[in-house]
Amino acid sequence: MPTADALDTLQQRVDAIEGGYEFLLAYAAQGLATDDGNANSEQLRTYLQRMDEGIGGLEQAFRAVIEGTGESPHFEPFLQVLARDAEAARAALRVVSSRKGVSSQVVDNLNASIHVRAMLTDLFLLDEAV
Repeated sequence: MPTADALDTLQQRVDAIEGGYEFLLAYAAQGLATDDGNANSEQLRTYLQRMDEGIGGLEQAFRAVIEGTGESPHFEPFLQVLARDAEAARAALRVVSSRKGVSSQVVDNLNASIHVRAMLTDLFLLDEAV
């Protein structure tokens, strides 16, 4: 049985990622040329940072929960896939975060990135399987 702390940590990471992705979808729909001087600029940067932090420990958080179930050997190969996909998604997030001005188009491209989508799909699959 997973510990309450492991489950709580995992839930916080999943919430940061899902909440960030939802914000990014809304941001992309605004058609902004840049976030400079925009009221959402600080929010955008905060959500990107939270997503980055959430993704950074995602594989370890799932591993901690899964180890409590006794089914670790069945999940191990897919946890390695999650780790690779998470690192690729994190790299894409960091490219966007590094930009001085972030347009809605850049965020839309991030949302559509196969790397971000693969990580999200991995997350959803594991979340339901665990």
